[in-house]
Amino acid sequence: MHRFLKYAWFQGKCVPFEEANVSIATHSLHYGTAAFGGMRAIPDPLKRERILLFRVDKHIKRLCQSAKLLLTDLSEEYVMESLTEIIKANKPDMPIYIRPFVYTSDLGIAPRLHNIETDFFIYAIELGDYLSPDGVTCRISSWTRQEDCALPLRGKISGAYITSSLAKTEAVKSGFDEALLMNRHGKVSEASGMNLFIVRNGELITPGVDQDILEGITRSSVIELAKKEGITVIERPVDKTELFIADELFLTGTAAKITPIKRIECTEFSSKRPIMNKLKNKLINITEGRDSNYEHWIKRIELNNNKS
Repeated sequence: MHRFLKYAWFQGKCVPFEEANVSIATHSLHYGTAAFGGMRAIPDPLKRERILLFRVDKHIKRLCQSAKLLLTDLSEEYVMESLTEIIKANKPDMPIYIRPFVYTSDLGIAPRLHNIETDFFIYAIELGDYLSPDGVTCRISSWTRQEDCALPLRGKISGAYITSSLAKTEAVKSGFDEALLMNRHGKVSEASGMNLFIVRNGELITPGVDQDILEGITRSSVIELAKKEGITVIERPVDKTELFIADELFLTGTAAKITPIKRIECTEFSSKRPIMNKLKNKLINITEGRDSNYEHWIKRIELNNNKS
């Protein structure tokens, strides 16, 4: 069971989580006409009464771009102000996952995005490891990743996650932890809610943005870190057979962070993951505010005063 933080941001103010409720007739509940974000925040290990958010500017920008795909204007400044308010109200003392959500809030039955009211809320849960840091097992899903021409995949549109939900449950019910989805061209796209990386011959390879992937923020961070560490990064189509002969495989995402893949179907992989481990350790140091070269990736929010 998730432990929800005490306060949520709802209809323009902080309210107790239990009071942040919508009607059963809410438009987005019926049609998936909503967009969400996912952000991680942790207590600063170097200073009490301070919270660290990882690349919050990128997360907010993507959320507002997702809102545009729903023909909705959402201000980046408003999202940041709202986010700051609920963090200060909750004063979390352990790692949390934050879910901002923009949605069509009208009560109606016609599927549309015109002449309709929208609203915005934020809530948060306590969250440690979403996936096992020791590694996960995966299967190739029987479900196919949607195409950008059918759904706006560069946004985190809530209705698009039916495929992810089907793939995840199929994987778990058949004895695996996660699912890997192929696109309609038979190339590897992504996992149910994570991007995929493989290592072959010392090179880091990941499906490109033309492979119907979500443009993940952890993904782009890993690519940037790898390049600065002198690791060759290649964004290109990935064939299914490449998965089974890779030297290392791992998933990335806000919830998943960097998680190794230890088996795909009946193929086991080495527990020696030098490139993944190097990138993972680097990312941990950055998210904990211990790397001065990446200060610009961290937003600090003071809990005991109005500074942030």
